Amino acid sequence: MASGISQSNTIASLFKRELGVCVMAKIEQDAEREERITMEIVVDAYGPEEQAMGWYYYLQDTMHFPFTAMCISKRRISPLKEGATVEVVDMAPEDECAREMFVEIDWDGDTLAVPLIQLEAPEAYEETQQAIADWHYWVNQGYEFG
Repeated sequence: MASGISQSNTIASLFKRELGVCVMAKIEQDAEREERITMEIVVDAYGPEEQAMGWYYYLQDTMHFPFTAMCISKRRISPLKEGATVEVVDMAPEDECAREMFVEIDWDGDTLAVPLIQLEAPEAYEETQQAIADWHYWVNQGYEFG
């Protein structure tokens, strides 16, 4: 293809979009963030399960719960609408985060797990904002577990 984008990447992006996955344009590489991800989050991870657990424990240990967040994108697997404000109370259980990271929110008198990629928390502690931004960066770069 003339644009330099492989046909398989284009097909994968279209496929992800059809599944309701938030696919954003690849953003410019951030050397500091890449270093943190490589040397702190997925260091010594030898497969998708270990990468997922690296992310899980990084997010769990870095984010300060509870915090208020805003939905920034609609997902078919989540009831949140863009612009909705929610209270994030914890990470979802480990087994829910094998393919992507989920957090638990207060929802209608119960707890519900939603994708972290849907949320931003501009009023949260700086460490929480950085952890969320790190996850968004990973996803928006097109990185995957494996």
